[in-house]
Amino acid sequence: MDWGNVTAKDLIDALREVDWSSPPRPLSEFFSRFTVPRSSAKWNSRFKCNLYYYRTNYFILIVLIVGLGFLRKPVSIIAAILTALSIAFLNDSFAGTFSEKVTRTVRQFYPHLAAKMRPLLTPVIRGRPSTKRIVHICGQPRWVFVIIFSSVSFILWYVSRGLFTVLWTLAVALLAILLHAIFRTPNLKARLNTFREEFRAVWRNYSEL
Repeated sequence: MDWGNVTAKDLIDALREVDWSSPPRPLSEFFSRFTVPRSSAKWNSRFKCNLYYYRTNYFILIVLIVGLGFLRKPVSIIAAILTALSIAFLNDSFAGTFSEKVTRTVRQFYPHLAAKMRPLLTPVIRGRPSTKRIVHICGQPRWVFVIIFSSVSFILWYVSRGLFTVLWTLAVALLAILLHAIFRTPNLKARLNTFREEFRAVWRNYSEL
């Protein structure tokens, strides 16, 4: 993939649909080789490639930095977790994995309730699955959980008065991610991983026909 031709919208769509259940990259690889890009096109392509390849590492980095900033404010920690979950629910893979694990846990204690939490069947139009698939979490549309978690986190932010803390911790985390994504030289694994994800996307679309 030529990351220089990938738009911001394409990158956001790829991050939303990609599987986030994969483990983070090893620290030895994450901090291995750094070089200064020679042109603006080079750093732009490098930034998009590293942001896609090290997405799990960057997410953990944000959580750690924000968590360190809220060591003296436990209510703000809960608000940060709820905010992170509301954002993570926008990812299809995370929403499906979260719904499956919650349903599996509930099934051990309340089988009848778990039966109502099963994902809805994909509608079939003229013998083919509909491409307009609405993601459900525990039997409810995804936006229900996003609104509930976002509202509760907003109330907790207001009560704890930790908005200023989250702003500067997020600024530090985003700056760290920006510097790493620009100066980290993409390795062969990053390029091969991109081709593998492209193949999976094409195969997934082919299997739905």
